[in-house]
Amino acid sequence: MNSKFKWTIVGSSTCIVALLLVAARSSRAVAPDDVYGHLKVYTEVLQRIKMEYVEEPDMKSVTLGAINGLLESVDPFASYLNADQYRQYEKGADTSKAGVGLVLAKRYGYVAVVDALPGSPAEKANITTGDLIESINNVATRDMPLAYAEQLLRGDANSTVELTVLRLRNPDPQKMTLTRTAISYPAIMAKMMPDEVGYLHVTTLGGNRLDEVKTKLADLKKQGAKYIVLDLRHCSTGDQEKGVPLANLFLDKGQITYLEGQKIEKKTYDANPDGDVWTGPLVVITNRSTAGGAEIAAAALLDDKRAQVVGERSYGDASLRKTIQMDDGGAVILSVAKYYSPSGKAIQDTGVQPSVQMAENDTSPELDQDGNPIPDSTPKKTEDNLLKQSIELVTGKTTVAQLMNEGIATVPPPVRDSHSNDRPTISRPATQPNR
Repeated sequence: MNSKFKWTIVGSSTCIVALLLVAARSSRAVAPDDVYGHLKVYTEVLQRIKMEYVEEPDMKSVTLGAINGLLESVDPFASYLNADQYRQYEKGADTSKAGVGLVLAKRYGYVAVVDALPGSPAEKANITTGDLIESINNVATRDMPLAYAEQLLRGDANSTVELTVLRLRNPDPQKMTLTRTAISYPAIMAKMMPDEVGYLHVTTLGGNRLDEVKTKLADLKKQGAKYIVLDLRHCSTGDQEKGVPLANLFLDKGQITYLEGQKIEKKTYDANPDGDVWTGPLVVITNRSTAGGAEIAAAALLDDKRAQVVGERSYGDASLRKTIQMDDGGAVILSVAKYYSPSGKAIQDTGVQPSVQMAENDTSPELDQDGNPIPDSTPKKTEDNLLKQSIELVTGKTTVAQLMNEGIATVPPPVRDSHSNDRPTISRPATQPNR
């Protein structure tokens, strides 16, 4: 972000906050549940912007920004689509179209990356969790509806899409062209490791992968596994409710999760003894790309003390979403209920905090001065430290206390909203044409 633009944003935000304070003080204090009182404040702020801002504002853009900011503040996966966008969304809802393999959310007003699916064009371009998509085909994602961004990324196989990406490791915007391809669900990997450890890497809950997980887990038992490491890194796709039977493979009783919303009656999911496959020692691995059903399973196994969870806090995406049509022909896509851990934590708000917190080694290729991967370069660290320590833990060769004492793992910090991380450096916004 250049200095001029940064101070423009800061100054604008300060002015809006000041106007809100003035409006609030000019009348009686607004009660938290006084909807009409808050609307009055909002209306006055709009009037002040229109009359007193340094230049004549585009009120359509101001209103659109306010709507999207409102949605993002309560739900990073929500979208508001105007009538034209919603018609396009309905026509383009064909999931068989090709894509680039990105799982998305909204952060800081921009489209953010939850995960780049293994083997996808996005992963090969070194796009990773936390990166921001500044523009898609030169259309700025600032205040762009999430569902509309997902639609722009889909298209015919072998067609291309241009992205401007703000990487975590490089604040300068990176332009790249990705070729759309048919995205298939990643395979489930299972293998025997030394010391009779069975390793099971679940990278999706989509399709029939859950049946495949059950089969491979049973095969590991037949091969003589006495310990299991369940790797849920980069598991961010598939029906979220499938996290329940995934957890049930390792639980024979107790609550796994519950779903509840303002107008959705509480629905509790309990373990079925018939679904339990593995009763032996277990460790679960998570990272920043673990989302959805995988989080439901990890939270249940952690709260039940069935397993240690090793790695990084998960992303925070476990909810039931609904498309609500508006009177003007548009629509709002909104979370209407959230999945909760057995201890009562909303997974979408807090993610899953590992009991053994460790940062994952950066095994991505080295980057050149423009932030692009250097061909044939090797990462500085190639060791999978989370897998190594998980094996040590599950076999009893080390303990959590030892990892803490040696500084390998840290005490989990207090739980907070998983979407309230510090704001990264944002470059100048791309030109935003009318949509």
